[in-house]
Amino acid sequence: MKLHVLILSAIAALTAVSCSMTRHLPDGEYSLAANRVLVRDNIVPPSEMEGYITQKAVGAWDPQIGIYNLSNENSQSLLNRFLRKLGKPPVAYNPAAVDATVQSMLNHLEYIGYYGSSVESMVQVRKRNVYVTYLVDPGKRFRIGSIKFDLPDAGEFKEDFLSDVENISIKEGDFLAASTLEEESVRSSSVMRNMGYYGLTKNHYSFVADTLSDPGIAHLTMAVKEYVRTGTEADARPLRKYYFNDVSITHDDNIRIRPRILSDFNLIHPGQMYRESVVNNTYSRMSYLNVFNSVNVSLTEVDTNKVDAAINLQHSRLQGFKFNLEGSTNSTGLFGISPQLNYYHKNIFHGGERLNVSLKGNFQSNPSQKISSTEFGASASISFPKMLGFPNRLFKGPSIPRTDVTASFNYQNRPEFRMSIINGSYGYSGTQFSNHLYYQVYPLQVNLVRIFDISRQFRESISNDPYLSNVYHNHCDFGVGGTFYYTTDASASPQGSYHYARLGVDLSGNVLSLLNRYLPQDGGGSRLIWGTPYSQYVKGEMQLGKTFSFGGSRALALRFLAGAGYAYGNSTQLPFEKKFYAGGASSMRGWQARTLGPGNSKPADYFIIPNQTGDVKLELDMEYRFGIVSILKGAVFAEAGNIWGMGSFLSDDEKFSFKTLPGSIAADWGIGLRVDAKMILVRVDMGMKVHNPVNDPGERWINPGQWLKRDNRTIHFGIGYPF
Repeated sequence: MKLHVLILSAIAALTAVSCSMTRHLPDGEYSLAANRVLVRDNIVPPSEMEGYITQKAVGAWDPQIGIYNLSNENSQSLLNRFLRKLGKPPVAYNPAAVDATVQSMLNHLEYIGYYGSSVESMVQVRKRNVYVTYLVDPGKRFRIGSIKFDLPDAGEFKEDFLSDVENISIKEGDFLAASTLEEESVRSSSVMRNMGYYGLTKNHYSFVADTLSDPGIAHLTMAVKEYVRTGTEADARPLRKYYFNDVSITHDDNIRIRPRILSDFNLIHPGQMYRESVVNNTYSRMSYLNVFNSVNVSLTEVDTNKVDAAINLQHSRLQGFKFNLEGSTNSTGLFGISPQLNYYHKNIFHGGERLNVSLKGNFQSNPSQKISSTEFGASASISFPKMLGFPNRLFKGPSIPRTDVTASFNYQNRPEFRMSIINGSYGYSGTQFSNHLYYQVYPLQVNLVRIFDISRQFRESISNDPYLSNVYHNHCDFGVGGTFYYTTDASASPQGSYHYARLGVDLSGNVLSLLNRYLPQDGGGSRLIWGTPYSQYVKGEMQLGKTFSFGGSRALALRFLAGAGYAYGNSTQLPFEKKFYAGGASSMRGWQARTLGPGNSKPADYFIIPNQTGDVKLELDMEYRFGIVSILKGAVFAEAGNIWGMGSFLSDDEKFSFKTLPGSIAADWGIGLRVDAKMILVRVDMGMKVHNPVNDPGERWINPGQWLKRDNRTIHFGIGYPF
């Protein structure tokens, strides 16, 4: 039987079983099949109200219901336990949950400014399935007419508060809502705490709305109470400004760190007026050092207008190793593996300096053809907790830019040639906007590339190819670069939905080009430095990503990637180490790394082991992730993209062109298994080609019955998510 027939048959069988949602329910109980929300005139989005449904329904067509129904609940066999873990049980209808939902919806409507609302529930029973519909009728809304303030007259508070009136978020003409009033009390109390009013919270604020004087209008009075009970009447405090008194910094004895570093990062000083931002920035700066496991800044009121600040820093693991591994294999017998080992130390010189040493390799071989390719790289970087050349006192915010110095060496031994790359860089990195924006800026980047032991066959091949002859030669890069990364969730392992954007820019050769008149030339007219042509180009790469979390282990991850590089001036082509490639464990998983593209072109025969590269890259990835049982998780993914070249030397099949773009897009889909042990995630993915631009035009779309054939599938191994 053909694969697609088997798949359709399995889906039909699973659907038939899932229709019997009540199979595992006790007698007398009903299954909650569906919830529905109808809002009058859609005044409030139904999706917003659905969030207040207390008991969620499991749809009758949910395949996990079908999987669960395949089990025998009276059996504890391994198969039945696996089916129950993999599936999802039906939901037993609970009438009390409907009443709770109605009350939650009414409370929410009043909170967002709809007064006198009504919510009715309509319950329908079909056989043993229950369908609940909530009919929502939002009530009346009031616009704010005038805003008055009731403030304490004693002390400086009234004057300080009125100085911020222009920034108040509540405006005349806005709709009255408890949600916006609460937001303003939170905002205003934060502003006042930054003016010295320690202990002031949103609980000091109250609002009175007069809705009787004018129809549809609410005249608002915003009051700030001078006293707030904090336990007993004796604990109540008037509104006054506070000042820092004693400031102490303590940490574990086994952490050796120079006191000067901690004093530079601390912004809290005795005699200084209390400001919440100073406390928060000190906390962020100490945490940003990344030397301590936890940072705690505790404040204690010691007088009528003084607070002591105690900064306590807890021990952290200062050094360790990280390991990463990717591998893939396909029908040609080519096997590739890419291990990487990193050693890190967070406090190497007892001043918050981070040392990172990395060893990585890429090994490809085809035992049947007795060919192999070896790549080995070593790098070391050190990051200083300051912007060298600038004193830390210039930076008052939550973070201080770090200075990064990096050096690396890469050696490649391919059947066609051997190559070595020496790299060095100097730059600055840091975060902004509460760690949501991370940046790296390198004013100096240097690459020295040497190619030697070129095989005679490869030399003859590239001598007849103007494109390759301008790519594979000795060269050096002198330039600048930078990376900017923004994310809505800066945690190491985001648990909810989030999105991110990454932009990388690389410029080389522009400064050296100013010295062209003083530099010697080779026979082709290229200017030389140290007897080697220097590269001149611009390259940019952008990634946009979004992950939707559906609770539990279910998530949908999307990524769009676009990049392009352009050589000019002293270069006719991008250096090959700066070119893009596609395929591999994290990109177009239907292909092995460097076996796809450029465009519709077939793999070049002058590379014994594929090394396809391009000047342009476009890629769109989608992956649905779900739990299976315990630490075992699954994924279904689909990808589309390719690389292309630019230049007059290229054939039409290789060039990037909007006219031929649709036909040159590659597409694949696949399934994956992950073992998520929290500290490490190991994955195995099988990618299957759906659209192969290398094939003849009439054969590019691959029939589903051919997806599992050896030429159309690739297996990948990896650690961590692909994106």
